[in-house]
Amino acid sequence: MSILIHNGKVVTSATEIIADILIEGDKISNIAPSIKQKADRIIDASGMWVLPGGIDPHVHMQLPTPAGPSADDFYSGSLAALQGGTTTIIDFVTPSRGQSIIEALKLRIEEASNSLTDYTFHVSPVEWSKEVASDIAHCIDMGFPSFKVYMAYKNSIGIDDNALYHIMHTVAQNGGLVLAHCELGDDIEVLRDFYATQGLTSPKYHALSRPARYEALAVKRAIDLADQTQCPLYIVHVSAADSVKHIVQAQKSGQPLFAETCPQYLLLDETLYDTELLSALKYVMSPPLRSHDDREALWKAIANGNIQAIGTDHCPFLLKQKMLGNHDFRKVPNGAGGVEHRLTLLYTYGVLEDRINLSKLVDAYSTQPAKLFGLYPQKGELAIGSDADIIIWDPNAQGSISAANHYSKSDLNIYEGFKTVGEPLYVIKNGVIAVERGNLNHNLPVGKLIMRRSTKTTSHYYKRMDNPGSFNCGRV
Repeated sequence: MSILIHNGKVVTSATEIIADILIEGDKISNIAPSIKQKADRIIDASGMWVLPGGIDPHVHMQLPTPAGPSADDFYSGSLAALQGGTTTIIDFVTPSRGQSIIEALKLRIEEASNSLTDYTFHVSPVEWSKEVASDIAHCIDMGFPSFKVYMAYKNSIGIDDNALYHIMHTVAQNGGLVLAHCELGDDIEVLRDFYATQGLTSPKYHALSRPARYEALAVKRAIDLADQTQCPLYIVHVSAADSVKHIVQAQKSGQPLFAETCPQYLLLDETLYDTELLSALKYVMSPPLRSHDDREALWKAIANGNIQAIGTDHCPFLLKQKMLGNHDFRKVPNGAGGVEHRLTLLYTYGVLEDRINLSKLVDAYSTQPAKLFGLYPQKGELAIGSDADIIIWDPNAQGSISAANHYSKSDLNIYEGFKTVGEPLYVIKNGVIAVERGNLNHNLPVGKLIMRRSTKTTSHYYKRMDNPGSFNCGRV
């Protein structure tokens, strides 16, 4: 099938032009001021933005927890993603200790087979051994070159500094990238247990037990270990201003260091933990919400290019699951939804409030994730030969976010009542119209598993930066 998108403003991370886009099959075949070629479907995009499909580099679909699996499986979560303009998701493979990483990867691929978006995975080593070293090399050869480590949750999936050092060294040797969840896990457990013994068990103490300084100190430690091992590093869900200071300092030195934040850390703050219990429970996430000053530092870091990507850490739960911790914040499953709202929130409260421009938005939600994780230029770009993953964006649509009408299976929404401007009018995935004026194409084929390129097989490597502050050398 061919689709001609006519007369829209085509926006990339670098340019804005009025142009036509021709899609043939699952690829973009032409971009020009005026395309006369006939097509099976013509969409008049006058007055609309034409944007690359979103890539969410950080989601947790069907995540197993002691409170039961997270509310969205890969089908419902990817449906929510598509409705919000995200056409590719990157989830996680987290083996149990003692389980083969390769076995866990194969099982996770099966779980994701009904995803409506394209999908791929970061792999999470949860311990260190010779077998883990071999599995890391094997994963990279298979097309999964990014590895997430947890410096918190030491009793389950977290690792100590010794394991972190060896994992970083192995990943670096094989041309991969390490992602790090940075919190001082041992110190957090001490505070959590202290508050519980004092009878201080409301959601507020979840936040107080995970202070910003514990994140910032862990960020510094991860940066130092990455520098020692010459390992490219990506800090996930940055929430604290002091973390940004460490990131900026390392980037200025030329270290190959990248960072991500999420809309919740840009738009919500710690005062929400002082609301009544049923409301406060839904904001239990790790890291927790921070202060207004932290939020402002994050916006500035995005605008300055120190934070490259904006994911969501999408991991919603039902109220009944959150209520398992109504008498003990330690039992509240951590996480919240957001994959559906990322673009509308960033457009409304970022672009329209002059915090970032439209090209920076495209860069953060699509182009940089594609470059950093080996998807570019197949994904993250509007260019001839790229996948036809495209959003036609209505900049004037107005809406309101509510759990009553979102597509996630969760009955909670941390952005409840947020007014929004702008929405996807059309979402095209691999050359097929997936969403048209809010309506899902029920004949939409399932998404594809994307095997990604290792840095060792590309001409651009995560090298120390010749031009500190510039991330062009981070392309893969």
